[in-house]
Amino acid sequence: MADDPDQHREPGLPPKVEFAFPGPLRDRLVAAILDGSKTATTGLLAEYEQDGEPLPSVGRRSTVVDSEGRPVAIIEVTDARVVPLDEVDIAHARDEGEGHTTVEKWRSDHEEFWHSEEMREALGNPHFTVHDTTPVVLERFRVAARLPDPS
Repeated sequence: MADDPDQHREPGLPPKVEFAFPGPLRDRLVAAILDGSKTATTGLLAEYEQDGEPLPSVGRRSTVVDSEGRPVAIIEVTDARVVPLDEVDIAHARDEGEGHTTVEKWRSDHEEFWHSEEMREALGNPHFTVHDTTPVVLERFRVAARLPDPS
């Protein structure tokens, strides 16, 4: 997930936030946000640093976009903290709304994403890998508003 304050934004809306890359994973994550089952997310501190983005802060609002770049909701950060990867707990993993029932399965799925060619390219490091001590950004949020379907 990454806020993109320098990208265009719809007039009157907060900066956009993108969950995963466009495609099936983003579609599932956005659907989970909209149905209320996703109230948390995890990002790599390295991604924020690479993009020169500020860390999420309580009260900050962002516009969630779907795979087509259409604004679908506004979310508001309710909690944010940076921890080593091995400190992610089951409550956070469950609140990500992806059906994880163990931290191990959550971590396996996230490592698959973080070690993907797309993510390594986004980070500018073809050999990027995570370890127990890799700093991750744990964010909790609420849907502040659902946006009307533009179609």
